[in-house]
Amino acid sequence: MPNTSDEYKRQVMNDLAGGNKETLPDEIESYQNFDDFAQRSTREERRNLFSNFFHPDRVTSAEMEPELQKALERIQPSQRDDVAREFFSRLKKRGLGNRDLEKQLGLSSHNPSQMKSDDVAKLAGFAYHSHPDIFNEVLADQPILVKFLSNPIVGAALGAIASKWISHK
Repeated sequence: MPNTSDEYKRQVMNDLAGGNKETLPDEIESYQNFDDFAQRSTREERRNLFSNFFHPDRVTSAEMEPELQKALERIQPSQRDDVAREFFSRLKKRGLGNRDLEKQLGLSSHNPSQMKSDDVAKLAGFAYHSHPDIFNEVLADQPILVKFLSNPIVGAALGAIASKWISHK
């Protein structure tokens, strides 16, 4: 414990200096809109950014799951298939097989191309609640899902993303 005010200030500054920093590489100046961000940002940039905002500690599962349902209804079926494949692939690496998840979550199918939007929403909701790291990895690979989230809390997170990553010209 520091003994003086100056020592305390130094300790605080050292602690702050060792904290997380969210910066873009110098060569990336700005993004015109979300689509531009999704296309030009790296997977790692998206994953780091999304993991700061999309976590059950920040946005509860009860708030996120209806938004996932709405978003998945709005994306193209082929994109929805890609999202489902990503979730299944990553969850399988954790020992959760497609058929097991189909039974556990009450999905109509374990085949991504045969799943309905509510099935993919259940799968995404499960990942969000039980495996938030996987959820954010999938968002990083399939940012189209983020584009269609609309809840005010999720909107606030997107606003924070925009303030950090998208310049206003």
